[in-house]
Amino acid sequence: MDRRHSRSIRVGPVKIGGGAPISIQSMTKVPTSEVKAAVLQVKALESAGCEIIRVAVKTASDAKAIKEIKKKIKIPIVADIHFDHRLALLSIKAGADKIRINPGNMRKPDDITAVVNAAKKARIPIRIGVNSGSVVKGKGTGLVRVALEYIKIFEELDFRDIILSLKASDVPDTVSAYRQISKLCDYPLHLGVTAAGPLGCGIVKSAMGIGSLLLEGIGDTIRVSLTADPIEEVSAAKSILSASGCRKFGHEIISCPTCGRCQVDLCGMVAELERELSRLPVTRYPGRSLTIAIMGCDVNGPGEAKDAHIGVAFGKDSGILFRKGKVKRRSPRKIASRRY
Repeated sequence: MDRRHSRSIRVGPVKIGGGAPISIQSMTKVPTSEVKAAVLQVKALESAGCEIIRVAVKTASDAKAIKEIKKKIKIPIVADIHFDHRLALLSIKAGADKIRINPGNMRKPDDITAVVNAAKKARIPIRIGVNSGSVVKGKGTGLVRVALEYIKIFEELDFRDIILSLKASDVPDTVSAYRQISKLCDYPLHLGVTAAGPLGCGIVKSAMGIGSLLLEGIGDTIRVSLTADPIEEVSAAKSILSASGCRKFGHEIISCPTCGRCQVDLCGMVAELERELSRLPVTRYPGRSLTIAIMGCDVNGPGEAKDAHIGVAFGKDSGILFRKGKVKRRSPRKIASRRY
């Protein structure tokens, strides 16, 4: 798809917008002042494929901890600020690579000016993160209105290193807000559905909201917000980006849902393959990714997965190996299930 044109903003070494790959973000779920626990969580997220990490800054101790955390991690760190602009100033001083502020709870002009001027001096961007919980009226339109008001303040201060997010917990409102703002400015957009909920429904809501926008070419960085382990957020983000065709991460499994024709434990085989593939290092290079098909019968197996690089379709007593939809070899099922 044709991606929306957006200006390029740098968060540490990571580029957002300007045609750069759509980056994956997550957020630590431990107190930021507990440096050891925060670092352990960030490192686990780094290994999972997270590219930008955000931390909650509720106290001065949280802000000051950013300096120590940053020494021990590889990815850029974003300070999430609410209510007290002084925490943003402390976070910038501690070396935060980006500040996120919510227009709904930082409204005093002098406070905003102080944060913008400090970010300008430090040469770091600010995310204007509008949430539906902070907007009284208008739902999607209200999110856009608040964002534009804040943008005007920033631009009057000659600050344009801005990233925008307009999140609601309602998917249609979220999509509507992003569609509107995408036509009104060229700032990079951070996509997400806020407070999406527990793992199952949260992934569905995020996939619908984020995925539909990505398919329209809208979005420059994403965070899947789940009431779950943050590793699940990164895993879901990778799946959304892969399914939308925006990026590829590792090898993709294509497998049938099974039906009455299936006479093997296909679910077990697919789970085993998934476990083995998960042990491989995360790759961000599409050319190194394979599409692997595991099909439960040979009636439609090769045809349904004809675009897979390699695949297996299992019959009752045999398995067929196929490549790009063409059968290459037949083997007894016991051998096939072990070797393929």
